[in-house]
Amino acid sequence: MMQTLYKVEGAQFRIEILEKPKIQEFINAHASILDSTFEKVEMSDAMRRRLQRSDYIFSGMKTFHELNEAFPSLLDENGNRKSFEQFLNDVRKIDKTYNENYLRAEYNFVQASAQMAAKWENFMKDGDRYNLQYRTAGDDKVRPEHAALDRVTLPITDTFWEEYYPPNGWNCRCTVVQVLKTKYPVTPHDEAMALGEEATGKDTKGIFRFNAGIEQKTVPDYNPYTIRRCRDCDIAQGKQKLVFIPDNELCAACRLLHKCAGDRTKSERAIERMHYLHEMEPLLKVKHVKRVEDGSIKVGFSTYGNKHLFSDTFGRSKMLKKEDLASLDKVLHKATFIDSSPLTHERTDGVDRFFYFEGEIRGKKVRLNVARKIIKQKRGFIQKTYFLYSINDI
Repeated sequence: MMQTLYKVEGAQFRIEILEKPKIQEFINAHASILDSTFEKVEMSDAMRRRLQRSDYIFSGMKTFHELNEAFPSLLDENGNRKSFEQFLNDVRKIDKTYNENYLRAEYNFVQASAQMAAKWENFMKDGDRYNLQYRTAGDDKVRPEHAALDRVTLPITDTFWEEYYPPNGWNCRCTVVQVLKTKYPVTPHDEAMALGEEATGKDTKGIFRFNAGIEQKTVPDYNPYTIRRCRDCDIAQGKQKLVFIPDNELCAACRLLHKCAGDRTKSERAIERMHYLHEMEPLLKVKHVKRVEDGSIKVGFSTYGNKHLFSDTFGRSKMLKKEDLASLDKVLHKATFIDSSPLTHERTDGVDRFFYFEGEIRGKKVRLNVARKIIKQKRGFIQKTYFLYSINDI
């Protein structure tokens, strides 16, 4: 990365350097270290992608500061360019500061954030059935200000969790658990907020006052590498396309990194899509005879249907995972007929009716949607094909 910086011409640091291959390689390497903290944590694919995107943006902003700090070291006291060896030696301390000292705390924070984001996602599945209770690690290492929050109990809908959901500081080990509503009394909201304020009082900038699960980010928008107004920036919140002209270097770097993150996601998705569709190719030779209301039909798979099934893993079913795609023939084989219905609106792909079957994935019931496609051939012949099109949770 420093070799790339050394080759920069001119007296000004330019944001565009963040797009250079070696810089992107460094950002991705840093982000992958942070990603590794939640590699084995169970969460939805959508949550995992958003947390990984957060790691990438955070790593990019950190790299921007690292490069910006190293840039002046290119010249000696007389304004002459140093040799690369001298320059590299002079910036070694920047590497140690950012990628050893800071990274250790950031690694722990991202690990805690990702674990708590996964917990929040599971809490949301139960709605308001349970209350949430704040818990500390319960040992002599717990900081007194966090100990004050221990056993604070509130509904999941209380705004307390938007600001004081763990982690509440560097190396914070606090957590939150679900508790029965009848077992613990609810803490008065104002009292809980006052305790939260006291617990995070040393965080004068409010860096840690965020909920990783709600925001679906490992690191808040306002962090050591950004500024306070990043909290309200439409770009960070994904509400605005990157069309405005940034008013400072930090905003320009953020704008460029979000563009790179988008390009990176598209590229990764394309590779991933190709991989899973290749794994599904053997399904194209499979057909199962299924009983329906007026007889039986032969249901198989199609290239068109497989592409749609892959897309479905990112949205309509929480049970269906990409890893299940290659074995959907087994799910289809055991599925039982529920009902069928004509279309509610015309389609241009030849599909004119759907047949619904109840199946099972990892012990959970799912609905298999089988499409009937009409193909009009020469001489008036009509060919009907049936293929698995999508899957919904029941």
